[in-house]
Amino acid sequence: MIRPLALSAGDPAGVGAEIIAKAWAALRHDGPPFVAIGDAQSLASAGGGVKTRVVTRPQDALSAFAEALPVLDIPLLAPVVAGRPSPAYAPQVIRWIETGVGLALSGAVSGLVTAPIAKAPLYEAGFKFPGHTEFLAELTAAETYEGARGPVMMLTAGDLRATLVTIHTALAKVPGALSIEAIVNSGLVTAQALRKDFGIARPRLAVAALNPHAGEGGALGREEIEIIEPAVRALRDLGVEASGPSPADTLFHPEARTRYDGVLCMYHDQALIPVKMLDFWGGVNVTLGLPIVRTSPDHGAGFDIAGRGLARPDSLIAAIRLAAEIAARRAA
Repeated sequence: MIRPLALSAGDPAGVGAEIIAKAWAALRHDGPPFVAIGDAQSLASAGGGVKTRVVTRPQDALSAFAEALPVLDIPLLAPVVAGRPSPAYAPQVIRWIETGVGLALSGAVSGLVTAPIAKAPLYEAGFKFPGHTEFLAELTAAETYEGARGPVMMLTAGDLRATLVTIHTALAKVPGALSIEAIVNSGLVTAQALRKDFGIARPRLAVAALNPHAGEGGALGREEIEIIEPAVRALRDLGVEASGPSPADTLFHPEARTRYDGVLCMYHDQALIPVKMLDFWGGVNVTLGLPIVRTSPDHGAGFDIAGRGLARPDSLIAAIRLAAEIAARRAA
C-alpha cells in the first residue's frame, strides 16, 4: 500500500508554510505525495496561490495531492506575524510534531519531514529539549530500529554523508562529552543506516579527529589517543570498515570523499560547514537510529525573509525525496 509522507509545518512565523507550499507545487505531479500537518489557514495564505484541502486521514492525501496541498488541520490559537516568533505558537508547533511522529509510528505515513522550528520561543514556553532531534528521540524512546540506539544526526549534500557524535553541544563541552562508547554507538548506527537506508552493502566509515593534525601525537590534545583511536579499533572489531582518526581538514575535498561512504564527526560545525559549503541550498538533515524515517531541510526558520516570498524550497524538496527513498528501502 502506498503511504504518504507527513510534513510538520515548523515555526509559523518562519518560512515553513512557504517552502511547504512551494515544495508541493514542484512535486505535485511527479514527486512523493505528502500531507502537511499544521494550520490550514497559514498554509493557504503562504503565497503563490497554492490551493489547500483539509483531510481527516493521511491516506486521503493520495487522491488530493495532484490538485491541492493536503492538510491535517491543527489550527493555531494566536494570530501569526511573519518574522516574529512567539511562545504563543509553541503548543501547536509541538503538537504538529507529536502528531507526525504518532502517524509514522502507527504506519499511517511512511515517514516524517519536519520544517524548521525556532528553539528560543519553544524554550520560553517550557520546551525542555535542545532541538528537534532530541525531541524525536524522546517521542520514539519505547521503540528501536533493528536494535539501533539513536538518535544520530546525519547531514547529506551530494556525495557527502556526515554524522555527529555530539549534536547541540557547546564547543567548550565537546571534549568532555566524547567517549569511546558514544563514538562506537554513533559509528554502529551510521554503518547500519548506510546499509539499510542508503543501500550500501559494505559501507566505509571515516572517523574525524577532534584536534588539529589529529592531536599531533598528543602535543595538541590526547583525545585521539585515549578516546577516538580505541573507538575506531572497537568499530573494526565489531565488523565496521572504519578508518581514522583523520585530521578534519583533509577529509572533505573531492578526492577524499571517494574513500568513504560516511564520515563520523565529533561536533556540530565539523560536519555542517563542509555540508553547507558543498550544497548550501540542498543539504538534508537525517535522523538515524529511530524506528521512523525522519528528514528535514538543513536550514533554520528564516525569520529575516519570512512573509516576503523569497524562501527557496530546495532543501525541503531534497528532504522529501530522501525520506521517500529511505522509506522505500525499509519497506522492501
